[in-house]
Amino acid sequence: MKADPSAQLKLLDVQELDSRLDALRHQASHPPEGPVLRDLESSRAALRDQAADLQIQVDDLTRAQRKADDDVEQVKGRKVRDQKRLDSGQVTNPKDLERLQHELVSLDRRIGELEDTELEIMAHLEDAQRDLAEVQAHLVEQDAKAQELDATRLERLGGLRAEGGEVVARRKEVAATLPADLLALYERLREQKNGVGAALLRQRRCGGCSLELNSGDLAVVSKQPADDVVRCEECGRILVRTEESGLR
Repeated sequence: MKADPSAQLKLLDVQELDSRLDALRHQASHPPEGPVLRDLESSRAALRDQAADLQIQVDDLTRAQRKADDDVEQVKGRKVRDQKRLDSGQVTNPKDLERLQHELVSLDRRIGELEDTELEIMAHLEDAQRDLAEVQAHLVEQDAKAQELDATRLERLGGLRAEGGEVVARRKEVAATLPADLLALYERLREQKNGVGAALLRQRRCGGCSLELNSGDLAVVSKQPADDVVRCEECGRILVRTEESGLR
């Protein structure tokens, strides 16, 4: 294949632009915030689960406290009624009076037991509410950190996309000046060779595979006309020759 040496030099410009585009795409798909955001999401998911479990505990204990309050009030109400009967003097039968007094003692004991239960439930409820508040506060903190990191990621992504648009436009402009067959060969090789289709031959070394040409290959390349499109014998990439190639 033949191509003007100036076109071959421009091919290096296209390669540089393509390499920059590859780097921009990699940066966009592998943001530095990514690992931290993934760790934060895992942590936040665990906190959300923990908060949900604690909320269930708080709800259950709130219902239990309400029931305990009702139980205490119910027994206290019964005691008030019995005490009124006793104080009114309506109960005159000694046996009925003894039973009523015994019941009042039993009700006092029952009230004490229920109030102990009520206090125990209240203590558990306060613990659960405190734990829930701590988890929720931690979750709010983690959410804020994740939002801040994501905003930074999106800002960086916007910058990468803007630069990428400029590089694409410049690449299109330079590629339009190249012979179609040379560009097609380059693009095919670039696809096959990990994104590098053309490389500078500098000081007898291929910039694509970094291997130095042996004396035999070097002699062949030295004799080829400047408009010949030369390929590296080791990696197959297009070799662009300049004054730095060390062919003289």
